[in-house]
Amino acid sequence: MIIDPMAMERANLLNMAKLSIKGLIESALSFGRTLDSDYPPLQQFFVVMEHCLKHGLRVKKSFLGFNKSLWGPLELVEKLCPEAAEISASVRDLPGLKTPLGRARAWLRLALMQKRLADYLRLLITRKDLLSDFYENSALMLEEEGAVIVGLLVGLNVIDANLCVKGEDLDSQVTTALALFYICFRCNRNSQIASILDQKNYVEELNRQLNSTVHGLQGRVDSLEKSNSKLIEELAIAKNNIIKLQEENQQLRKVHRNIDLVTQGDASVERDTYKQSRQGLDEMYSEAQRQLKEECQLRQDVETELLVQVSMKQEMEMAMKLLEKDIHEKQDTLIGLRHQLDEVKVINVEMYQKMQSSDEEMKKKNDVITRLEEKTNQITATMKQLEQRLQEAEKHRTSAEEGTRRFKLDFANKADSLQRQIEHREKQLQQLETDLKIEREWRQTLQNDLGRERDTVAQLSTEALQINGLKKEFHRLQDENIQLKTVCEDQEQALEELGSKLSESKLKIADIKEANKALQGGQVWLKDKEASHCKLCEKEFSISRRKHHCRNCGEIFCNSCSDNELPLPASPKPVRVCDTCHALLLQRCSSNPT
Repeated sequence: MIIDPMAMERANLLNMAKLSIKGLIESALSFGRTLDSDYPPLQQFFVVMEHCLKHGLRVKKSFLGFNKSLWGPLELVEKLCPEAAEISASVRDLPGLKTPLGRARAWLRLALMQKRLADYLRLLITRKDLLSDFYENSALMLEEEGAVIVGLLVGLNVIDANLCVKGEDLDSQVTTALALFYICFRCNRNSQIASILDQKNYVEELNRQLNSTVHGLQGRVDSLEKSNSKLIEELAIAKNNIIKLQEENQQLRKVHRNIDLVTQGDASVERDTYKQSRQGLDEMYSEAQRQLKEECQLRQDVETELLVQVSMKQEMEMAMKLLEKDIHEKQDTLIGLRHQLDEVKVINVEMYQKMQSSDEEMKKKNDVITRLEEKTNQITATMKQLEQRLQEAEKHRTSAEEGTRRFKLDFANKADSLQRQIEHREKQLQQLETDLKIEREWRQTLQNDLGRERDTVAQLSTEALQINGLKKEFHRLQDENIQLKTVCEDQEQALEELGSKLSESKLKIADIKEANKALQGGQVWLKDKEASHCKLCEKEFSISRRKHHCRNCGEIFCNSCSDNELPLPASPKPVRVCDTCHALLLQRCSSNPT
């Protein structure tokens, strides 16, 4: 069988382009940054593309001799796509380019940086009427291999290249790197080519799916961080409220102790009324203490529930990560199985077409065999007639011996030739039967593989259903989290109500204290000799730091701690009061303006 050298060159260039594009994409993704002109896989790619575009290029005569120029067909892109005019103009304006080959190399680099190389070449190969002026009929750009290479170039859109075209010497670049690459490739690399062909179709689809999943996960992480920050703020607010309630409880205890000290010097007549008031205060205090304990218990419950929610949230995040990882792996296996199923379908169709063609050839050969059988039957009939004639001519044997001998010799030669043709046809028939058996066995193996692939697809569908069930469980847990948030908000509202009740009880205690003072007949004035230090700041009195009585509580303070004036029920004019009495009276006036 004669092999077309141009077809062999096209196949080799196609395989070289597949390997160089695949290696460039993988190395660029692992490299992780913008590629420059010194990157070896990128240089190798440009060398392969230059040889692909040079394949079958017509030789043009000029004054200087014969020339093969790539710049001619690449200039056509400017006419087919107006967007390419900018690249062509910038290539023509480059000062260091003197040859058409250098302009073509610069054009390839600029188109790759624009990520439009595949689009420009696709427009170029669709106009075969224009390319026929530059390429021969069996050139790569005019055959199916050119369309395949243009389809592979779409995967280069994921690469970012920053190439300095202005400073490079593109006119005299040496392309010796292609020789070693070409020789290495001419060996048996069919297995690698098959794996590359399996992977080339879903590179872009996989990239899009990864981008969509990354955006979805980023949104989920943002929402979870927002909810976590809200829960932390709510917990801080609850802690602040509890601290305030504890401070107010301590103040109430101090007030209660002061009331106990004051009431020890009361008369027996006033003791009954004091006991009644103290009993009411004790009940109020016990009620406030009980409510405080309940609120502390509620706070502990809320904190435990918050810890449980945080742990559940972490577990849910881990489960989501594991689920997403499992989903990505299942999607990758599904994509691979789909590609394998498509390839099996294509092979099955090809085998079916081959079987149909072999059946037609069998029919034709059967027709030839029937014709040969008819001819042999006719020959046997003629032989019988000849034998009868021989029997009739035995009487005239003496006169026709020479003629009969000649006739027998001729007949024997014809019979030998016919016998040889019959044996040759039988050998062809046996060979066709063996080919048919081989094709039937191959078809049976393909059917078995297809059945196994269907089983794997059914198993993956069941796993997808399980993943949907896990998604429903995740939504249910989100609803429970929302319900717990509402419960926490209700508890915070209850804490605020309790704080308001405690402030009201504090005001009631102040009122009772003033009523108790009124029952005693006025406040107890502390003697000057009994006080040597300020009761509030505890600084020692001296000539410069004088003593001042508070007109409300009767204690002795310094000037800085009692520099306040307010009207009291006993004196309508403003009188001197200490800082604590001033704050207490102002709070009572603000809460009870009547």
